[in-house]
Amino acid sequence: MPDPPLLNVLFVCAKNQWRSPTAAAVFRNDARLNVQSAGLSRQSPCEISAKLLHWADVVMVMEHEHASRIRDRFRNSVDLPDIVSLEIPDDYPFMDATLITLIQSAVEEVLECYL
Repeated sequence: MPDPPLLNVLFVCAKNQWRSPTAAAVFRNDARLNVQSAGLSRQSPCEISAKLLHWADVVMVMEHEHASRIRDRFRNSVDLPDIVSLEIPDDYPFMDATLITLIQSAVEEVLECYL
């Protein structure tokens, strides 16, 4: 029997600087997932796009406001995948141990609904 398809997860935060790249790094080698990260800011290293949203099975944003901004920006240009807020504050630098723990816990809780 073939393996189930991997879940495409797009992690999004404001600037794609700390939280979403940390989430992608933490889950990059997870055998259940394909992951990418993006930011809402035009100055993000990887800005969110219709192409990324089309790729994603689920978008995990760090704050509820990020979900609203995605819906507002892309409501007429792409069928949006599920968007789930992890509710992780912008208080930790990239790969901070506390940030990693918060992300792991929140993401695993969400994945229970998808895997």
